[in-house]
Amino acid sequence: MARRRRALNPGETSTMLAPALTNALTIDVEDYFQVSAMAPYIRRDDWDRCECRVERNVHRILELLAAHRTRATFFTLGWVAQRYPGLVRAIVDGGHELASHGFGHQRASELDPAALRDDVVRAKALLEQIAGCEVRGYRAPSFSIGPANLWAFDVLAEAGYRYSSSVYPIRHDHYGMPDAPRFAHRVPAGLLEVPPTTLRLAGRNLPSSGGGFFRLLPYGLSRWMIRRVNQVDRQSAIFYFHPWEIDPGQPRVAGIDAKTRFRHYLNLGRMERRLGALLADFRWGRMDDIFLGPRALPRAPGDRAAV
Repeated sequence: MARRRRALNPGETSTMLAPALTNALTIDVEDYFQVSAMAPYIRRDDWDRCECRVERNVHRILELLAAHRTRATFFTLGWVAQRYPGLVRAIVDGGHELASHGFGHQRASELDPAALRDDVVRAKALLEQIAGCEVRGYRAPSFSIGPANLWAFDVLAEAGYRYSSSVYPIRHDHYGMPDAPRFAHRVPAGLLEVPPTTLRLAGRNLPSSGGGFFRLLPYGLSRWMIRRVNQVDRQSAIFYFHPWEIDPGQPRVAGIDAKTRFRHYLNLGRMERRLGALLADFRWGRMDDIFLGPRALPRAPGDRAAV
């Protein structure tokens, strides 16, 4: 006999009864002095003179994920991997996906095709050599693939990457391509692009995927936005953060402008507690399991097929 469906309670929608989706938790493994906004104040040649804190911060994240039985994707800089190969192995040993954030945290929009190819090939080869596993994903520093350098997808495909998470479909003063598809889609190069999550509201795409917005806005708003994407769009959310964001004790960079100071240091002391709530409130997993695995989600109806 067929099972009868439960009647909806007043105010309840059918999407509320749907099985919970698995969202993708991603970490961009870079240190505080490598943030693009710090580039005018810290020369690349001085990176080796800075106090590195990425190793301790990533280990703290690994402990937090283990406590919540959560696996994630770590988009890791080759620069970090070269100096801390044991950290790379700890990520993989913890059951997490190792992906590429390029080698030297140079924006894809500031490189020509040859320079980008050198960067992404070098990072992929190094990560694979250290970890002994295939690196299939890439995220451009500062989401720096946009209308002016869509050729970057061809470079990534030729380098052997299978997916990217490099186009943020919002308006932002440092990056963004607001007209790009909001959800996972194939680009002409054959690569799968999986953009950070946005919420469509009042004709605009609102950032709903972490970063500085997660620290700036009340946690309840971020939770509501992710839940709405899960329940209304029926799509997995892609959330991201950085190891330096759980480190309120990091050195303060002198002489930075007020906007950079606000964006970088706001609510660092609250971040770890908010992450704990986020891990408890949603189901999380690796990018490759969600988007490349046998149960990969289909593209949302009506979303465009390619950039």
